[in-house]
Amino acid sequence: MLGESIQSTDKAGTADISPLSTRLAFNIPQDVAVSGFVNNNKTQHHFTFTGILGMEVLQDEVFAHLGREVVLNAMDGYNSTIFAYGQTGSGKTFTITGGPERYADRGLIPRTLQMLFQEIRRRGFHSAGAGTDEEAAPVMYQVCVSYLEIYNEMGYDLLGEENRKEEGRQGESGALRLPRVVPLEDEGGHCQLRGLSVHPVSTEEDALNLLFVGDTNRAIGETATNEASSRSHCLFMLTLEGRRPGKETVRRSKLNLVDLAGSERVHKTGGNGLGRGGQTLREAKYINQSLFYLENVILALYEKRSHVPYRNSLMTSVLRDSLGGNCRTVMVATVATERSHTEESLSTCRFAMRVGQIRNDAKQNEDLDPFQVIKRLQTQLVAARAEAGWTEKGGKEVPLSEEEKDAVRAACHDFVSRCEPGYEGIWTRGRGRG
Repeated sequence: MLGESIQSTDKAGTADISPLSTRLAFNIPQDVAVSGFVNNNKTQHHFTFTGILGMEVLQDEVFAHLGREVVLNAMDGYNSTIFAYGQTGSGKTFTITGGPERYADRGLIPRTLQMLFQEIRRRGFHSAGAGTDEEAAPVMYQVCVSYLEIYNEMGYDLLGEENRKEEGRQGESGALRLPRVVPLEDEGGHCQLRGLSVHPVSTEEDALNLLFVGDTNRAIGETATNEASSRSHCLFMLTLEGRRPGKETVRRSKLNLVDLAGSERVHKTGGNGLGRGGQTLREAKYINQSLFYLENVILALYEKRSHVPYRNSLMTSVLRDSLGGNCRTVMVATVATERSHTEESLSTCRFAMRVGQIRNDAKQNEDLDPFQVIKRLQTQLVAARAEAGWTEKGGKEVPLSEEEKDAVRAACHDFVSRCEPGYEGIWTRGRGRG
């Protein structure tokens, strides 16, 4: 990420980003009083990231730096994730989803969908960067969409179509109760989500409609720092399957775009137990708890511990592959440079630095298509039977005659003798047994 110069200065200090820099510095004067006491803590904090995007950077530039490569990775069979982390009101949802008023304010998800289907159409005619005729063959893709919300440590399907009265959370649109999603762990230790609907899509418009439906049902609430604060973690999930017609291999991948709820200081967000009937405080408790467990996972990976506590929360269970597993992951850390948010911004930067030290083990997910393999084997079986002289009469197979058996033995004996002379004696004994 790259950005132009940004400087925020007040009595509490400065936060500087140099032009085209990857370094961020916080300068806090030592003599600034905090809560009536002299601040004797560290006065300068320096952080280095892959890149920095300033507040003036447009959404299309953000996607060019972050999203384009992620989309191409997913289409080539690599699991990929982008997740946004930061304090409430720092711009996570705007970065991931975008603003509702201007087309130019579209976030990473809408732009990802646009590029994805453009690339699908292009690869449907020829493969990008192909070096051989086989590689140049068109690739056909299947895309599915799911939208998961984690609210108060419970999973909900934002695209659920069932109106369940006995369970679930009331959607913000009020039209239905969102179905519960239950995490289950398979034999390989991977998290499977029971109850999460999967929607095949064939166009950008279909996928965007699902995004809008899910966003309508998201848990949103007003806090002292954000009038439309996300009160839950949301994961927009794309599953891709690409194959060349007639080929036996298929590439499968997952692309997760994650908008984490913001870390909160209760006294700043107004969650004092009174807001929305005490709901704000309860939501803040679960948000901070899940982010605490996320930090524990990141710390365990950073320190290379033998045990990583993925199971402590639903969010870390779902993001297990994205955090130290088979995935290419990009983290977007959103910070505010104002004086009142210095403590939270420093915490976000420290967290981002640790995340940057984690190394995932991303692999291309290429498997054999069982239907194509079965089709090939059936074709070979028919050809082998025809070559061996087998026929079908009345629906029953007729065995070879003795003359035909002798001819087959002679042909096999001749072939093995020429290829592997050492096998001649073994074959002779086998033939002698008839």
